[in-house]
Amino acid sequence: MHKKLFIPGPVEVHPDLLKACSIPMVSHRAKDYEVIHAKAVGGLRSMFDAKKGDILLFTSSSTGAMEAAIRCLSKKRILSCSCGAFSERWFEMAAENGKEADPYAAAWGKPNLPEEIDRRLATGKYDLVTVVYNETSVGLLNPVPAIAEVVKKYPDVMFAVDAVSAMAGIKIEPEKLGVDMILAGVQKAFGLPPGLAVAYVSDRAFERAKTVPARGHYFDILQLKKYSEKNQTPETPVISLVYALSVAMERMQQEGFDARYAKTLEMAKHCRAWAVERGYGIFPEKGYESVTLTCIHNTKKTDIRKLNDELGKRGYIISDGYGKIKDSTFRIAHMADITMSDLKELLSTIDSILT
Repeated sequence: MHKKLFIPGPVEVHPDLLKACSIPMVSHRAKDYEVIHAKAVGGLRSMFDAKKGDILLFTSSSTGAMEAAIRCLSKKRILSCSCGAFSERWFEMAAENGKEADPYAAAWGKPNLPEEIDRRLATGKYDLVTVVYNETSVGLLNPVPAIAEVVKKYPDVMFAVDAVSAMAGIKIEPEKLGVDMILAGVQKAFGLPPGLAVAYVSDRAFERAKTVPARGHYFDILQLKKYSEKNQTPETPVISLVYALSVAMERMQQEGFDARYAKTLEMAKHCRAWAVERGYGIFPEKGYESVTLTCIHNTKKTDIRKLNDELGKRGYIISDGYGKIKDSTFRIAHMADITMSDLKELLSTIDSILT
């Protein structure tokens, strides 16, 4: 039995997008591919409302694009902001790539505060700040616009953002924000199968990369930009997913980006209200709740494994907690092509199981 996915990713894929993944193969150096690539990138540029910079496609998970930011944007020291499991990964990655870095670790479920970042940047020690927009492990939305205003005070500091579970689910305009690199994987709010990451990269980020030695090969943003200008990638891309992305962007434009964001927010509010009405808590600090998934504090000590077993028999699956809050939380995702009707069916099914 197929289980409808209400997990933080991969997400449920619309039949039209599954069908798009079955495109007959073309040469990645032929005009046919360049048309596909240009259409996908054009859709992303429209979503970002970006006139400058470049849109890069990575045949990798989002982690590859995160590593590109680490390798290409810092030659001094990185301020790595964390508030959950996935943001901690960026700090670990810095050391693994031979970069100097310091953590600014907020408690899990608490946001990274602009004033704390300002205080650290004022030391002059850093040339790159990394932040996670939507921390999937705790269901928290960081105040990235306010953080961006702080980083603008420091012209030599690059600003990189992991928007893995936020992009295409909330409005993000990186050029207006002043973000230098913002990335995501398509298996979350884009509603596609995994295997492709996308990133907006600013013009000044490319200039910084020119001064950074040992950027590596596969994730060198200058290499990617060189080929992007020809609507290609340096190495063989995941052609099927690039085509499916072009179809997904066309569908989003027809739906209306703002309408999509509004739909996602409406589902988030409904899911939070349901949890509170049932006697649960919302894990992240009030005012910083994620829009694309809800992390529910399991104050009633519901056995989520047993609940998921029963949900599976009925064709659904949700996610338990992650990392050190695995047993005290559970998560329900509501992004991509999931509808309010789908969400209400899931929550009604949970109610019937628990009662």
